[in-house]
Amino acid sequence: MTLHPALDHDWLGACRRAADGLRGVLREHPTSRERVIETGDTGGGGDRTLVIDAEAENRVFDELQQLYDGGARFTVVSEERGVVDFGDDGVLVVVDPIDGSLNAKRGLSHHALSVAVATGTTMADVVFGFVYDLGPGEEWRAVAGGGAFLNDVRIDHPPPERRTEDGRLEIVAIESANPYWLARSSDDLVRVTRRIRAIGSLAVSLCQVAETRVDGMASLWKCRAVDAAAAQLIVRESGGEVAFVGCDDPLGAPLDLAPHAPVIAARTPESLAQLRELPAV
Repeated sequence: MTLHPALDHDWLGACRRAADGLRGVLREHPTSRERVIETGDTGGGGDRTLVIDAEAENRVFDELQQLYDGGARFTVVSEERGVVDFGDDGVLVVVDPIDGSLNAKRGLSHHALSVAVATGTTMADVVFGFVYDLGPGEEWRAVAGGGAFLNDVRIDHPPPERRTEDGRLEIVAIESANPYWLARSSDDLVRVTRRIRAIGSLAVSLCQVAETRVDGMASLWKCRAVDAAAAQLIVRESGGEVAFVGCDDPLGAPLDLAPHAPVIAARTPESLAQLRELPAV
């Protein structure tokens, strides 16, 4: 397999060291009382920045600086700092230091570091994806054409999707779980699935599709690239299906900071088509 020259650098090592740094940040801020403190700034994605967000991003950028010092050239698209030039706008590094920061600040389990490397401007161009779920301590990763891995074990033959006797998917994960979007989609969700799960981290929810822990996933509103870029490659490299609904190309969502389209994922094209029918999608 011929890898893109952008992958000549040790992205995996940098991501793992950043994940270690994030664990340190959370140990230093162990309670909800400490994790809800805000910096007073607004991040590049438009959300109010928590102290833990800023410190987590610092750990990631320390590793990116080391890659740059070692010869890597790229541009970062980051949840907090926005777009940062490291010498090459043809290689994008899409970063969310803590996807699921609401979970993190409230002491809920799933919150993740998400890093994607892309050689173009859309989801189809992502060539490396890394998601580290800080709750259970699970590392998900993928290289385009090289497969997907969970904790260094290749995801070769994930279990098939499961359906109930009446043909519905057994479990579907949802994100953007605003009650308004849930209410708008409720009747169609009943037709599609027997159970739903709202994990609270879009990257983590997508990764569950890679191992068929859930049978599908849908964001009920537009998602941002920083949340989805890495995990969507992991799903695809596991043999799953992903689409960004409303884009001319299913993987045509831009790798920038704006929310462009809902994302759906499933194990089969047929299930993906069912999820596409959700009204909020």
